[in-house]
Amino acid sequence: MGLGRPWNRQGGCGALLVAAVRAVAVVLVLAGVPALSGCASQSIVDNLPASMGGLPESVPKRSEEPAVYPAVHDLPPARSASPLTEQEKKRLREELAAERERAAKKGGVSTSGATRDP
Repeated sequence: MGLGRPWNRQGGCGALLVAAVRAVAVVLVLAGVPALSGCASQSIVDNLPASMGGLPESVPKRSEEPAVYPAVHDLPPARSASPLTEQEKKRLREELAAERERAAKKGGVSTSGATRDP
């Protein structure tokens, strides 16, 4: 008795009618989704009173102009400074090492990065 087509289980076309009603309900719900999804220029929440979950009166109104998106595909301007030469890199490394030594002597910190015990 459990075998067979769904409309034969209940005997007659009652199950077909239920299936058709469900299909129509699904189509109506899917057709209503764009209206509820906020594809309009204003959100539904903007028009609801605060007592029903809408925005409070103290919230500023939305801008009339749409938001401007950042220009993500624009290239930055060319750099005006050239990369450091090997001589400049060497000079900067030496200055940094000298500054570390000076700070270590003044502050009591070893050059290995560990602190001395007092």
